[in-house]
Amino acid sequence: MGSPMHDQPPLLEMRGITKRFGSVTANDGIDLTLAAGEIVGLLGENGAGKTTLMNILFGAYDADAGSICIDGKPADIRSSADALALGVGMVHQHYHLVPSHTVLENLMVGQTGGGWRLDHGRILKRMEEIRSRYGLDLDPRVLAGDLTVGQQQRLEIIKALVRGARILILDEPTAALTPQEAEGLFKALSAMAQTGMGVIFISHKLHEVRAITTRVVILRQGKVVATVNNDAHTSKRQLAELMCGRTVRPPQKTPVERGDALLTLDSISTTNGTRQGLKKVSLTVHAGEIVGVAGVSGNGQRELADVVAGVLDPNGGRVMVAGSVVAPTSARTMQGMGIGRIPEDRMGTGLITSLPLAANIVLPRIREQRFSRFGFLKRGAIRQFARNRIAQFGIKAAGSGVRTGTLSGGNLQKVLLVRELAWNPRVLLAAQPTRGLDVSAAGFVHEQFLALRQQGSGVLVISEDLEELFLLSDRIAVMFEGRIMDILPIDKASVERVGLLMAGVREAA
Repeated sequence: MGSPMHDQPPLLEMRGITKRFGSVTANDGIDLTLAAGEIVGLLGENGAGKTTLMNILFGAYDADAGSICIDGKPADIRSSADALALGVGMVHQHYHLVPSHTVLENLMVGQTGGGWRLDHGRILKRMEEIRSRYGLDLDPRVLAGDLTVGQQQRLEIIKALVRGARILILDEPTAALTPQEAEGLFKALSAMAQTGMGVIFISHKLHEVRAITTRVVILRQGKVVATVNNDAHTSKRQLAELMCGRTVRPPQKTPVERGDALLTLDSISTTNGTRQGLKKVSLTVHAGEIVGVAGVSGNGQRELADVVAGVLDPNGGRVMVAGSVVAPTSARTMQGMGIGRIPEDRMGTGLITSLPLAANIVLPRIREQRFSRFGFLKRGAIRQFARNRIAQFGIKAAGSGVRTGTLSGGNLQKVLLVRELAWNPRVLLAAQPTRGLDVSAAGFVHEQFLALRQQGSGVLVISEDLEELFLLSDRIAVMFEGRIMDILPIDKASVERVGLLMAGVREAA
């Protein structure tokens, strides 16, 4: 980790930054400094104001009050072009690349200079400098669309460095990386700090914040509540408690005797257009067990979830629920057989955000007699059922009639959970169940999964967060290019072994 250089003004100084959206104050008088050679962690629950603050620094929003200085000089940042000109680069969670262009062409977008050939040579030279200095290596001739997720992120970082970034903002940078790719990223960031750059690192993964940062700034409800040096006195638990404002205890996983097979996939194959098909996938979920599925995004996890949910009909193999073959599969059939589903895409597939909250909570069962009769909805029964659930699970919403789209990410995920748990699923399928959720919302979700396991249901958790899988799973299946590489009992699994399998390496394991 780089050590800050103290004999000069801070590289960055944000003072009294305030930003309001209508009646909501997203940033409330925030101060943040970043010295050259420093990696600062920015932590906070969902809605604490982290991304808003960084969007102000990168010129996407104008602050309502406050000032920004770079190298001790006032900085007027009205657009991302202003930010880039002042040496501020940002790598967002969703990358801004042109898939049909090569790595080199993506790096040349927006460049001005002495014509294609001169620029071409200059950027290749700069790529070589970045490779030797930070270990960030890419083939300039490869199409961006052919890069892995980790390589696409590397391209975004190289793009910021080519444009002269001295301050680099990373928003949830390891969400889709293998452990080995995350380690490579951390080495590059440490090398950047050693050359006098400053890095702001936003993440929900507290072990990573502990591993890479020099100092941590914690936001709660739009205010800075603490700034701590990341040293031997700082623990993950302490950071979690500062974020949430209360004691956070990890959910307890008690031993449960494994029961009968509830869900069996036997040599399942799919073809699905250009997407990664499944190739002879076999997997079983038993009563009283949580099976985790690990893999870098795009290796067949979505197809696996679609088969289990009955949305994608396999063209080879058998699906069995509690010993009975299901053919043909459909969403309604699987639901009728007790398969609950929390889809990866909360807003698109999971919930109809324009509908009232009560309607979303009963949506899959709206035809049942207690909610409708002769095609007419029993609105009172729907409202009452929804109110009970909202109270029971502590969903923060202004009543059951509020439009669902107005809820925060954590509360939307609670709505999906509540809806599935209401019918005591035999097996619950959960895809990326805590993506983008803070410590406290993720802890709530994990508790519900462990309670299901305790009562003898099966849970299939597909996640790119290995810490989550190791916390919950009894067994971990690792996917690569549509196949299951291996299924490891949790006591035989290690982060390194799973990471290698995620990259398609079986021998070294």
